Amino acid sequence: MKISTKRITDLFGIEIPIIQAGMIWTSGWRLASAVSNAGGMGVIGSGSMYPEVLKEHIIKCKAATGKPFGVNIPLLYPDIGEHIQTIIEQQVPVVFSSAGNPKTYTAQLQQHGIKVVHVVSSSKFALKAQDAGCDAVVAEGFEAGGHNGREETTTMVLIPAVSQAVEIPVIAAGGIATGRQMMAAMVLGAEGVSIGSRFVASREASNHDNFKHLVIKAKEGDTALSLKQLTPVRLLKNKFYEAVRQAELSGAAIPELEQLLGRGRAKKGMFDGDLEEGELEIGQVSALIGEIKPAAEIVKEIWEEYRLYLPQTHK
Repeated sequence: MKISTKRITDLFGIEIPIIQAGMIWTSGWRLASAVSNAGGMGVIGSGSMYPEVLKEHIIKCKAATGKPFGVNIPLLYPDIGEHIQTIIEQQVPVVFSSAGNPKTYTAQLQQHGIKVVHVVSSSKFALKAQDAGCDAVVAEGFEAGGHNGREETTTMVLIPAVSQAVEIPVIAAGGIATGRQMMAAMVLGAEGVSIGSRFVASREASNHDNFKHLVIKAKEGDTALSLKQLTPVRLLKNKFYEAVRQAELSGAAIPELEQLLGRGRAKKGMFDGDLEEGELEIGQVSALIGEIKPAAEIVKEIWEEYRLYLPQTHK
């Protein structure tokens, strides 16, 4: 069994091939800098930030860590052009793009020495990212929280498929919160892992404590993929989720679902802590998360457990 993390650690200039996902209302500068300082790659989630807010978080992250960090940019969000200019001006080392065409900004960012990684949900999209010149891809399985692929391909199937399809490094995401799960992903062909849900339940995460405590109480079956007619998103089941489910069962059209979703629903749930009317984005692996811990401790635990399962010749 050949496992190698060198391409990822060399690409990003990091010690440990653990990337903290750039999640909306969760991944601010405190979390990103803590993960980077622990040897992994911290990522600021720009999807919930206005341009001036993103700039503030980048500046504070640079002050809090001298190590590489990244910014996630969901390409379907507004203000993307301004975000790109801020990232270039602030010399952010890495951009993780998602939910859009990877060709849009990849070349422009790379001209400024910025590495570009695109999040994909299928081999087809992984090949498009490779053709667009991306430095790596994050292959995100159906188990993941937040916005998800329509194909509903699980991580167990997606990682080997994408690893066979592309030559650029593959980072596994979706359903990973432990060192054992990291090892499984690496055996399947990944060279690093991207972890979201486990860092939601970290002390440095900017989401509301109400949400954190609900996440650590979650059991199997407490999440579901919802709003498939709009943009599929995995949510914890609550009053809002149930309203969406009933609307979909009754054959609601897209405009009706858009009205039900409204504006600021994710902020209401994850940042403001409204556990009934808010949109609570989290992955299936929340069922394995039982404690809120410092981000550095989370990185250390995952890495040490992973190394227990690593063949002796690769340690």
